[in-house]
Amino acid sequence: MTKFLVLVATIFFCISNQAQGNKTNLFIGTYTKSCDSMGIYLYEFDTVTGETKVKTATENVVNPSFLTLSKEGKFVYATNEDGDNSAVSAFRFDSNTNQFTFLNSQKSEGNDPCHIINDDQNVIVANYSGGNITVFGKNMDGSIGKHKQIMKHEVQTVSEAKPENSHMHMLQLSPDKKYLIASDLGKDYLYVYRYNPEAKSAVLEFSSFVRVKHGAGPRHFTFSQDGKYVYLINELDGTLLVFKYLEGKLQFIQETTVVARDFKGKTSAADIHISADGKFLYATNRGDANTISCFEIKKNGKLKWKQTTSTLGKGPRNFSLDPTGNFLLVAHQYTNDVVIFKIDKITGELTDSGKRIELCSPVCLVFQ
Repeated sequence: MTKFLVLVATIFFCISNQAQGNKTNLFIGTYTKSCDSMGIYLYEFDTVTGETKVKTATENVVNPSFLTLSKEGKFVYATNEDGDNSAVSAFRFDSNTNQFTFLNSQKSEGNDPCHIINDDQNVIVANYSGGNITVFGKNMDGSIGKHKQIMKHEVQTVSEAKPENSHMHMLQLSPDKKYLIASDLGKDYLYVYRYNPEAKSAVLEFSSFVRVKHGAGPRHFTFSQDGKYVYLINELDGTLLVFKYLEGKLQFIQETTVVARDFKGKTSAADIHISADGKFLYATNRGDANTISCFEIKKNGKLKWKQTTSTLGKGPRNFSLDPTGNFLLVAHQYTNDVVIFKIDKITGELTDSGKRIELCSPVCLVFQ
């Protein structure tokens, strides 16, 4: 009898540990002025079942519309998108107590910051209305230091009676961390900068640029898993561009689209990510479409369309795949929910799991 009880206890312990191993943290950034939101929310996400449970939230944080976690997950950095009062904020995150501690904030040095990244040395922000990039140092305690550099790269567009304004939209370091790429939705450029993380002022040095079609509106982009290709979604015309990437240089190789041939409404493409196994690419289209498209990534880096389906909400501004690649979550800015899709790992196609997170204006999803 004793041996039987020990066996039962051992089985229960193993099952319990496995269940705990399925749980991961999901951070959600929101807009706070259109409905009732505290700012940044922390959810527990089950990567096997897709079930979620709210753990905690910040208090009175204004429009943390984009988030980035430090490498070890101890700090969370957020944009505070708020016109002339725009800022960036730092929080310590304790994984044992699931609590946020506000550290500090700095003026973003440009209105309406919409994207933020960080590494061991710096916090870097793209300011949409300000049309610039701000580089902040990091203090020893994880708080944000004074800005080191404000980069506004003025390249004249071809049109020329009325020059376009810069709208910096996204930043990403190259896989080798030697370069930073930035998208300028207003001027239709991708800028490439040499990245000098230890520098006191010239952290970013202009290296090269690529101009996309006038009026396309480059928004978000991502690297392939092997770092050889860059995929760019253009907000205004819904085109999806593929570039070869090598040592800071981009070479165009393909154009496709997330817009159906018979679609007549407003296009507003938004976000783009690659599956955990590197086989599939997903991209969203807001506007009147509210869809997400799946593409197969071929061996030569080019894309083949697989599926376009409704995101089952309005305003799919941001989406994320859980670390296991089992689920894809879409944040809807206007229907105040996160829709959870199941991923078929063989075909890449999405099906509705039936699970939802109801939350005021979610606009950024980050898994830990």
